[in-house]
Formats: sequence, C-alpha cells, structure tokens
Amino acid sequence: MEGFVKPDTIDDIKLSPTGEFYAATVPLENETALVIFSRDGLKRTGTFRMGKHNHVDDFEWVSPTRVLMGMAQKLGSRDQPTPTGEIYAINANGTGADVLVGYRVAGRGAGTRIQPKKVEDVAAFLVDELPGEERSVVISVQPFTADAYSRAERLDVFTGQRNLIALSPVRNTRFATDNAGVIRFAYGFGGDRVRKLFYRASADAPWKQVAGDDDGVEGMDLPLGFSADDKTAYFRTEHAKGPDSIVAYDIASGKRSELLRDPVADPDRIIYRNGSRIPVGAFFADGKPRTVFFDKNSPEARQYKSLEAAFPGDAVRITSSTSDGNLSLVEVWNDRNPGDIFLFDNKNKSAAHVISRRTWFDPARMAPVKPVELRARDGLALHGYLTLPKDSAGKSLPMVVMPHGGPYNIQDRWQFDDDAQLLAAAGYAVLQVNFRGSGGYGDAFVEAGRRQWGGKMQDDLTDATRWAIEQGVADAGRICIYGASYGGYAALMGAAREPSLYKCAAGYVGVYDLPLMHTRGDTQDVRSGATYLREWIGAPEAVAAVSPTKLAVQIKAPVFLAAGGEDQRAPQLHSERMEKALREAGVPVESLYYKTEGHGFYEPAHKREFYTRLLAFLSRSLGGKTAAPAAPAAEKK
Repeated sequence: MEGFVKPDTIDDIKLSPTGEFYAATVPLENETALVIFSRDGLKRTGTFRMGKHNHVDDFEWVSPTRVLMGMAQKLGSRDQPTPTGEIYAINANGTGADVLVGYRVAGRGAGTRIQPKKVEDVAAFLVDELPGEERSVVISVQPFTADAYSRAERLDVFTGQRNLIALSPVRNTRFATDNAGVIRFAYGFGGDRVRKLFYRASADAPWKQVAGDDDGVEGMDLPLGFSADDKTAYFRTEHAKGPDSIVAYDIASGKRSELLRDPVADPDRIIYRNGSRIPVGAFFADGKPRTVFFDKNSPEARQYKSLEAAFPGDAVRITSSTSDGNLSLVEVWNDRNPGDIFLFDNKNKSAAHVISRRTWFDPARMAPVKPVELRARDGLALHGYLTLPKDSAGKSLPMVVMPHGGPYNIQDRWQFDDDAQLLAAAGYAVLQVNFRGSGGYGDAFVEAGRRQWGGKMQDDLTDATRWAIEQGVADAGRICIYGASYGGYAALMGAAREPSLYKCAAGYVGVYDLPLMHTRGDTQDVRSGATYLREWIGAPEAVAAVSPTKLAVQIKAPVFLAAGGEDQRAPQLHSERMEKALREAGVPVESLYYKTEGHGFYEPAHKREFYTRLLAFLSRSLGGKTAAPAAPAAEKK
C-alpha cells in the first residue's frame, strides 16, 4: 500500500528557454512547491513554497532565468484546485521571489498601485507570456467580487508594475491574444451563465459580439489562437450533436473551415508550435491518447511521429522546448506507468531519462487498463475503462464499479489510476464509466446529464454494471460500488436503487443530502454558483427525492463512509446525516472521519488508514485481499 500513499515525485516539469534549467512542481503532504534545478548535474538552485493548502498550480518560464507562477488552494486531495488569482515570480537561482499581483500584495511590492498597508482585492491570471520579451507578460485582472468585469494589463515580471491595455465587455473574462500580444478576443459569462464571445480587429477597435449561447447558432466558439500571420483565428466549436471540432476562421472573409473533428471524442489538449501560441494539432483522449495535426507533414507532426515510434505503446507529450527547438522535454506514460520524463535531442534523435513520477512502481507488475464501449438502455453510447488484475483470466471476477467525481465535464482517462490499481492489486476488476454528463464526448453528452442526479446518470452506471456481468467479466454475486465526491453520491444511490445488484457501497467525501448543497459548502457562494446548482442539479425541493439520506430504507448492503471536517465542497455533515439515516434504517454502516482533513485526505497516516479500512470493508463482501494493519492515527473517530 505504501506506494499508493506516497505522492508523485513531480506534477509538471518544464525546460527553460536556453535549456540551462528545469522547473518542476513537486507535491508535498498538503502543498505543492516549485523547484528549479540545473540541467547539468540536476543540482537544485531554487525553491518556492507557500505552506499548508497552498499549491503552485501552473508556471511558465517568461525569460531564460525567470519563472512566473499562478497559485491555487486545495483543502483536500480530491479537490479541484481553486485558483487564488495570485501571481508570483522567482529567479532560476532562487532569488527575487515575490508576489506581483494578488490579495497578499499590501503596498510593499514595487510598482503596485495601491496605498501602503491596503490589500488589493483582485485576482490575476496569465494570458500571454509574450515569447521574445523577457520583462513583460499580458495578464487578466478581475476584482474579488461576484461575476465581475475583467481588464487586461501588461505586467512587468520584475517590478510588478502594471499598465492597462484593454477592458472587457463581458464578465468572468478569458482573453486571447494574437501573435503580437494584442488582445483580440474576450470570452465570458454573467450570473445567468450565458456565455458570450467578443472580437476586436485591433487594440483600438471596438468590441463586437461574434458568438453566444443566446444567439441561436448551433454551437459556441472558444478561441484557441491565431495563424502565424494573424489572418486566421482558430476556434474550438461546440455542436448541438456530437463532439466539438476545431475550426479555422478567415477574419477578412468570415469563411469557416473545419480542420479536425473526431466522430466520438472532443479535442482534449491543444498542441502549439514551439515557442508560440499558434495551434497546430490536438490530442484526443478516447482510449489511449492520440495526436492529430492540421497538417500531417508539419514539423510538429513529424516530431511527434518520431517520438511515438521511439516509445511504442506509450502516450507521449512534449511539455516544453528550448527557444531554438534543439531540445524538448517529453513526458511518456501509459496505463501501468504514471510517467517518465526524457530530454529529447531533436538533432541527434536521442533521448535521455531525466526523472520518473514514481520509481517505486514496476509497470510490468501493474494491472492493464482496457478501453470499453457499451450502450445505455436508451441507446446512448458510453465509454469507459476496465482494469483487470495482473495475470487474471478476466472472467467471473469480483468487481468494484468506480464512478468519478465532478460530475460534469470530468472524464475518466486511459492512465495510471491509483485507486483502480490498488483495487486490482487486491484482486478486483475495476469498471470506470464516463456516464452522461461527463466531459470529452461533446456538449450534448454533457447536457444529457443536466438534472439527472439519481436519474439517467445513475442508469448509465447500472447498465454498465450489467454489461460487465453479461460479458462474463464480473461475478454477479460479488460486485460493490465505490466513489469519491459525486462518485460517493452515485455509490449510495446505486445501493438504494439497485439493492440486489451491489453487495456493498463505499462513499468517500461524498454528498448525500442534495438540498444541503444549496445552503452548505462552497458551490453556492457566488451568483453563478447558485444558478449552476439550480440548472444542473435541481432546486432544493426537487432534489430531496434523489437524496440518499431520504432513501436509506431502500439500502440493504453494508456501507462505508469517510469524510473530512474541513471539507468545504462536501461538508462532513453530509456523511453524518447519511450515517444516521442508515443506522435508523438498520443498515450496517461504518465511518471514518478526520476533523483536520478536507475534500480528500492528505496526511499519509490518514490515507493509509482509509485504504486499509476500505480494503477490509470490500473483502468482507467480495473476498479480496486486505492490507497489513495501519498504525493508529490521531483524531480518528
């Protein structure tokens, strides 16, 4: 179990423009640091960290010796990072670390435009690192008020001095620049969550709305970038049916040309030309990730083809390159390997290993992950993944159905999944399904999950479970359902709606009392969040009927609940109410609460205890392996 408790060695890693340094985000127990080290000898030259619950969320080399960082906060390991809107910077030698923009600026930073000792209540995010400029970047700045308007500014990455360059015509803005660094697109939404896209022809031209959810056109356009001559804009375009496409838009004529559209999957990650914001292709993530390029003979396409041939069977991604294009940092991963990083010499076509995410796992001993496709009862195509225990025949196995959290626009992928691998090591088949509402399969697929908590989204999980039985993979008498966050909700709803299908259910940091989501937790804190709750989950009076706390009498299988007292996304009160309802209904239930944990456990002792208890709980119903007893942990109930 220890390998699953320890964090990865790194999260992300990027090469400096001259190739002299690496910068990497490093996960610690409950924070993420940035570490800079030399390429020659891998000697650490600088470290940046902010303490508990503070995470370096993203970073960019903005000069050969300066790194810009965006911060986020997570109160639990299962949290999606919440950006704080702070921008920090540090030199490659570890000097010059300071906050440039954000709520922790209090008149002490050079160039700040506020009175001494007065906090500037704004959130800022990097828009364009302006390749070729070593001192300035373009950022978006937004006041810390609900659904505010943004402004684009030029930021000096050494002094923090900012100069206004554009005002947004829409709230909650994301800006897009051309290759000269001029703001050309503004995309956002107000409290009504109606998205709008605006365009301007130059820095001095007025804004004009060119797309919107309310314009009667088939799908929304999301800007990706411009061609090298700035005459063509590239959009990711949504469609009423089917997956998103990538479209080229001729600015002068208004002509649109479809460049990429897969029959099944959305474009997942955009591939840009080295050292620029010019889109050249995309990854698609249905099954093993694959690359598709606008021009299959482009230098980028040839480079990826060469790399993919060098690492057969693996997924490959270039994380960064030197300015001259001679060296590239390449991440290589698969379903049994969390990832290795190589330095690729593009002239000599040679690769040198730099670092691994986890050296303690032997890929040859891990469980293979197979992409699967099935049909829901209404004919909707569903995609997912089946993880089988290493060297098993894949037939009549005890199985754990593992719905993902979110749930909307979240996607299970072909990759190394900690929980799936741990369960497979214990002898279980693991089924993960991208039920309707999940991301990656078009806007209509997401929309199909609107207000379907406990409805068709749950039916998809049931249908997938029965499919696994029909395929002979799962033993019908040995199936449990386990998930975290929304997955915890789906696990308890599965036990309530299908009491004869699942032999046990486990919910980790889940939500079980849906009306409570409208009054407790962080989702309803802003106007657009309240709109989201009503439009996507349902009004309080409508969701009570699909709350597991109200359906405890229908649950016949034993239940395991785990939660954290500092959880703001799914407050522990959800689990406490669920436990109480189960006990009153006479359902066997056990629980594990830690008052100092949030939306997912951080502390290794707590994680070890949780997984030990989970494996023991599953074993009593399914007969799989258990872990060695964990040492007692503090603050356990």
